[in-house]
Amino acid sequence: MNILLAMIPAFLWGTTYAVTKYATPDWPPLLLGAVRALPAGLLLLLLKPSLPTRSQWLSLLTLGAVNIALFFAFIFIMAVNLPAAIAGVGMVSVPVVALLYAWFVKGQRPARIQAICAAALVVLAWLLFDPTYVALNVLGVAALSGALLTIVIGSTLVQSLSVHIHWWVVLTWQLIIGGTILLLAAFIDGSFIHPAHYQVVFSPISTLQYAALLWLIIPNTAIAYILYVWLLGRMTVAEFSFGTIANPIAGIVCAVILLSEQYQDWQYLIMAMMIVFSVLPQMLKVIRSSR
Repeated sequence: MNILLAMIPAFLWGTTYAVTKYATPDWPPLLLGAVRALPAGLLLLLLKPSLPTRSQWLSLLTLGAVNIALFFAFIFIMAVNLPAAIAGVGMVSVPVVALLYAWFVKGQRPARIQAICAAALVVLAWLLFDPTYVALNVLGVAALSGALLTIVIGSTLVQSLSVHIHWWVVLTWQLIIGGTILLLAAFIDGSFIHPAHYQVVFSPISTLQYAALLWLIIPNTAIAYILYVWLLGRMTVAEFSFGTIANPIAGIVCAVILLSEQYQDWQYLIMAMMIVFSVLPQMLKVIRSSR
């Protein structure tokens, strides 16, 4: 049952790219990140008020900057600059970055099956991201790389902080701090660097855009992050990883339905193979431990 529940936040996160491109394609990424994070954090604070201690602020500031501000900025740059399905499937390359990070930073060599699956993901991603068949730009691909790195570093920070700080405090204040950083960055960007990009904000907001923003704030962020943190206290990371299959599936389905993105059969096959290889090491680990 927990694995089925784990699919809910993963599926919700997978809708981000298509929903953004469908309803708010011209909105600046920094502003979108702030609008997604800050209201969600304030909503969680309203549901259960909490306040960090003086010694916790620096750690939470670092976490909010990396895990929310940088990550959300990269996510929305991807959403605007990459095909939605490609952005969703690209995120299944997280295991590759996680293995490299653990190897070079922590000195933890990957197991053979992990190395094989990571190599397979690299080859499949190379084939899928072939510019001959998929319209890509450098900014979108750079944002994807940044998102992969920040999610690994951010997850490491969350694990270390959650040992000493209550999980609700971590959850709530990383969103508030990260959202505030994004809001300040958007203000500076809109005032001094790219003011023309923010003119869209002064146009009337449509019902569709209100609905999309509401989706990004409440189900996509507030509810999904609550489920994510709550489930990690009741199941292993390996078990939770099964649920992440829903993320790229949601990205592909929403891209086809909302944006009418179409791909060739061999491209859909590569997407499916990337999803399988991303969870195969954890799947084998769970099977072996259950014997």
